Amino acid sequence: MKERIYITTTLPYVNAEPHIGFAMEIIYADIYARYKKMHGYEVFFNTGTDEHGQKIYEKALESGKPVQTYVDEYAEKFKHLQSELFLSLNINFIRTTDKHHTEAAREFWLRCKASDDIYKKKYVVRYCVGCELEKTDSELESGRCPLHPDKKLQFIEEENYFFRFSKYGGRLLKLYEANPDFVVPAFRLNEMKSFIERGLEDFSVSRLKSKMPWGVDVPDDPEHVMYVWFDALASYISAIGWPDDEKKFKSWWPVVQFAGKDQVRQQAAMWQAMLMSAQLPPSKQIVIHGFITVGGQKMSKSLGNVIRPQDIVSEYGAEALRYYIAREMSPFEDSDFTIEKFKSSYNANLANGIGNITQRILTLAEKYLSKSETIEVNEPVISKEIAVFFEIFEFQKAADALWRLVAKLDQDISARAPYKLVKTDPEGAKIMLKEMLFSLSSIAVALYPFMPETSENISRAIRTNTRPAVPLFPRKD
Repeated sequence: MKERIYITTTLPYVNAEPHIGFAMEIIYADIYARYKKMHGYEVFFNTGTDEHGQKIYEKALESGKPVQTYVDEYAEKFKHLQSELFLSLNINFIRTTDKHHTEAAREFWLRCKASDDIYKKKYVVRYCVGCELEKTDSELESGRCPLHPDKKLQFIEEENYFFRFSKYGGRLLKLYEANPDFVVPAFRLNEMKSFIERGLEDFSVSRLKSKMPWGVDVPDDPEHVMYVWFDALASYISAIGWPDDEKKFKSWWPVVQFAGKDQVRQQAAMWQAMLMSAQLPPSKQIVIHGFITVGGQKMSKSLGNVIRPQDIVSEYGAEALRYYIAREMSPFEDSDFTIEKFKSSYNANLANGIGNITQRILTLAEKYLSKSETIEVNEPVISKEIAVFFEIFEFQKAADALWRLVAKLDQDISARAPYKLVKTDPEGAKIMLKEMLFSLSSIAVALYPFMPETSENISRAIRTNTRPAVPLFPRKD
């Protein structure tokens, strides 16, 4: 039986169209999923949309549309990313408005309540609508949320349900100690340890329905709905059949989660405590990426600098965007994006890089090798040097190692000059060309997680000994 792995992204919040920040997250997850598939794993790849909460409710009201109609339209836009970004086939796409999910969220609530971890109390709190989270003094800068400084904090005074987060500090620290790579990169895990060691406070998990009606009803209390992220986090288990299909759930759980740096606390601490409360095993691993800035500034609609992945794809193609995110963006730190940087990298490393050497080698092979003299493309195995980077989610280092092979092959063509040798030693030139085809084949295999269509196009051209009719990556002047 094949080994199995379950991989999920966070569920993007459908109060705006997909932007390049989420494209980065889902491409990272897809790269890892494709790598695992290449190495014989059966993969369950999950994504979807987070469709409840105050921000969505307010946006729907502004648009004049029924809330369900509003979220239906946006869910389709995120679902369309699967084809636009050449994501793996058969991705599971869960919506938090799905009936199975809402029932699972209600059951999850009941499990936590049965552990005496959900209780009701009156409270006053400062609340950031942008984060959908309460904020303490230590998390604020000049009285505002540092992630959403343009949004005024709300002061909420009401009676809500709370989760006994304070009960789980010791168990969380033991989880981290037993699994030192539980959160990647390590400095994010250290952030969580420090956060827990300062002392945990219970957090609110409901809103009054009279104030925010768009959410999952709290079991046995129709006056309250669950906080948006409480039901959204439960999607990680409802996606694999919980609680109805225990066999399916156990066959896939635990999960490798990809998330942004604004989600560390929710994913690595709050969600893990909630799983403990519901008597479920913790996640397998949590991979935290940074943000994308644009020209040194945070992306925001008010600044007019939001980058839509569709705009990049329409001009340069999905494979070029996948390449740029894998090689030019840090997997863990913030990275800056400009069209000028993107175009420069495209021309240097795709048009004049992998595209150019593919054209050069296959042109020579088509001219000097017969069909019977071509080689079979490699079995789908990635070299150990590159594979070790995939295993620790260092996609940029894996791509750098691969492009060093591209550069070496390009140097070999120029230095060994098979197009000259063919005049004096035709058989020697053929041997040399076969070696270069083999190297190109190895590159194509390693390229597959990053750029699946380009990988398949190169492998197909090698098998048929036919140079591409048009350049794989035309220059952009």
